[in-house]
Amino acid sequence: MSVRRLAPKEQQPESFAFSEENLAWARKQIAQYPEGRQASAAIAILWRAQEQHDGWISEAAIRTVADMLDMPYIRMLEIATFYTMFQLQPVGRKAHIQVCGTTPCRLRGAEDILAVCKSRIHHEPFHLSKDGDFSWEEVECLGSCVNAPMVLIWKDTYEDLTKENFGKVLDGFASGQPPKPGPQIDRQFSAPVGCLTTLNTAAKGDGGRRSAAQPALTDADAKKPTDSASRRESPMPKPPADDATRKGKT
Repeated sequence: MSVRRLAPKEQQPESFAFSEENLAWARKQIAQYPEGRQASAAIAILWRAQEQHDGWISEAAIRTVADMLDMPYIRMLEIATFYTMFQLQPVGRKAHIQVCGTTPCRLRGAEDILAVCKSRIHHEPFHLSKDGDFSWEEVECLGSCVNAPMVLIWKDTYEDLTKENFGKVLDGFASGQPPKPGPQIDRQFSAPVGCLTTLNTAAKGDGGRRSAAQPALTDADAKKPTDSASRRESPMPKPPADDATRKGKT
């Protein structure tokens, strides 16, 4: 992991204060933990601070959260600089793009997505676009390997990307009308692209009704339980083992 440092002093605001709504939310988070364990709320409250502060977290915000949780500043700095979910310098006003660069995404075209970021935003990561609306970085696995290549923008993933449809994703954020998260092709979540590729032959006793052209379940379809789904099988109890001290004795 590369060294992560706070933004330069000239970019740091002098102070930070939660809004009334966010302050009430933070206090509710703290109250969920027993006395002496309030530090467990650190990540959640830091994340809310980042959301309030234009998508990045300042040194003043880190100190504010540390004071709320009665933690040493260095401990809160350790958390903020360790987790890459926390942005330590200003990011794009409309979108900060995190491009997955791990092996599955690389094999499926992540280089093309990085090329778009370099041409449309900035040739280097962690730099703002000329209008200040966009920024980008390359990150490790974001957990959508089957939909590679993909990016994370704020809280949402955009998957099954190409140069063309990723350009449309950026256009949507630029116009204030972000596209629907998830696959950017005609695909249901991580289901096979197109028709079924497995379990597409007629099962014994179904009269040949199932075929490869049969569509997968839609989001509104309920899965019907089967007898085997509700049947509980109990293993046969094993007989007690002989006492080792009695072996060889009559």
